[in-house]
Amino acid sequence: MQFKSHARSLALALSLALVAGCSSTGGTQDGSMEGTRNGGAGTGVAGSGQVSGTGVGSGTNGDRAGQQADGRIPEVRTIYFDFDRDNIRSEFESVLVAHARYLRSNGNARVALQGHTDERGTREYNMALGERRANAVKRFLEVQGVSPSQLEIVSYGEERPAVRGNNDDAYAQNRRVVFAY
Repeated sequence: MQFKSHARSLALALSLALVAGCSSTGGTQDGSMEGTRNGGAGTGVAGSGQVSGTGVGSGTNGDRAGQQADGRIPEVRTIYFDFDRDNIRSEFESVLVAHARYLRSNGNARVALQGHTDERGTREYNMALGERRANAVKRFLEVQGVSPSQLEIVSYGEERPAVRGNNDDAYAQNRRVVFAY
C-alpha cells in the first residue's frame, strides 16, 4: 500500500518537474500558515489543511513559490504536512522544485532537512515520523537531480515546536520539514 503511494508521488513529482522546467521564474511566497483552519486532523482532501490567505498555495503564484531568479536560496524554507502523514502536499511541490534547482546549480551547497511533528503521539513515534517526513523531502529532491551528498536528515520529532499550543493551528504549524542551509 505504501509502495503505491510512493509510486504515485514519484509520478506526480516527475510531471511537476517537467511543467516547472517550462515555467517562468519570479515571485516568492512567505510560506506562512496564516489562515489555516483544519477543524480536525488533515486528510489531504481539498479544503482541509490547505493553506489560504497569503501563504503558499493561494492564488496563481503558488506554482512559483520560493523560486529566486538570481540563484539565491529560496525564501520559503518550511513545508507543512497533514496529521500523521509523511506525504508531500501538492501546494509545496513547487517550493521543493525551487530548492532542487538551487541545490543543483550550487553543487557545494548542503542542507539539513529537519523533520518535526506536533506533540501528539509518543516521543519515539514522533521521532520516526519526523524522520519519514525529512526522508520524503530528500527522495523528492533526489528525483529532481540533487546529489544525496548535499542532503542531511535530522529528526527533532516534537522536541522543537514552532508554536506552543494545544489546538489545530499550533499542531498544523509544528508538522513540518525545515530547510537549514
